[in-house]
Amino acid sequence: MNTVNTLVQSLHATLAEHADAVLATVVKVEDSAYRRPGARMLVCADGQHSGTVSGGCLEGEIVRKAWWLTSGGAPVVCRYDTGAGEDAEWTFGLGCNGAVHILLEHIRKDSPQLLWLERIAQQRRPGACAVVIGRSGVGNVDVGQRVFIDPDGSTHGELAEPSLTQAIRRDLTEALKNGGSALHRYPVGNGDVEVFLEVLKPPTDLVIFGAGHDAVPLAQMAKSLGWRVTIADGRAHFARRDRYPMADQVCVLDLADALPATGIGHDSVAVVMTHSYEQDQRILAQLLEFKPRYIGQLGPRSRTERMLGEIGAREKAAALQQAGILHYPIGLDLGADAPEEVALAILAEIKATTSGHPAGKLSQRGGSIHQAPAAGENS
Repeated sequence: MNTVNTLVQSLHATLAEHADAVLATVVKVEDSAYRRPGARMLVCADGQHSGTVSGGCLEGEIVRKAWWLTSGGAPVVCRYDTGAGEDAEWTFGLGCNGAVHILLEHIRKDSPQLLWLERIAQQRRPGACAVVIGRSGVGNVDVGQRVFIDPDGSTHGELAEPSLTQAIRRDLTEALKNGGSALHRYPVGNGDVEVFLEVLKPPTDLVIFGAGHDAVPLAQMAKSLGWRVTIADGRAHFARRDRYPMADQVCVLDLADALPATGIGHDSVAVVMTHSYEQDQRILAQLLEFKPRYIGQLGPRSRTERMLGEIGAREKAAALQQAGILHYPIGLDLGADAPEEVALAILAEIKATTSGHPAGKLSQRGGSIHQAPAAGENS
């Protein structure tokens, strides 16, 4: 369940057969852990499960005990220590030197969190959710209570403390604006409440302009990551559903106005690889005007610069390169040759770019591998 779409699909499939299930969500991590806050796992009463919340060390324990721990109906947060700590409910001693806090709660077809997830998947826009994961000295706020922001900006969900709800909504709005999840602790009377603020984004929307044979592994790998994939080409004998059954959409382009048919948005990422000079040039010109979050042009640098010169877009292209939007030649320098290797290099560059990482070697980083790199630092 690596995207909101696959999570929603898993929930629908499970709840079609079962009245409810236990949803396990990583809400807090101390030091080192394999999965980060927001990772989820679904557990049925019969032991069936999907998704992961660790590298494989915690899943068996959660399958065995999730229903027992939530038998009273109320959500609970459990702390699993993967180091040698003594203050966790369960210590696994795996040498990871971290602790993972996991929220366990029952979820049904009418659960507010499922309806929120569905809206994000359907509208293909991010949303945000704040969930209470701890309290001290506060009697009228419970673990598992939530405040939501939908993709359309509407908010819902109330806590018993109006001032706390107001503060959470303010911070949740800021988190959604910044695009990052966070932990907050709020003073309430003589106690405090700990809240996980989660920003959940729809899957990466990849539009591949070009339906040649080398687009096949790119589409396949992108789908394995949970991305939404559109294949578009001006040649009807290339842009065929039977050639790209894995794609969410396959469309034939009108090159005079190529973008509308693809449904591309400003948050989409675009790869131009038609291997037709005329198609590439006309599509690239339109993408430079539209400015999605990422544009990658396949082919030698000299070919792309020739196209840019002929359409009078060198200055615009330079500005978009500086802004980290336009990339040519596309892909990371992995020594790629075969189509599958080229696809890997392209997807790696897209992931690094959209995550704000410079795609260096982790062995050369000085800090945590999960922290956003400082300016000039390898990740």
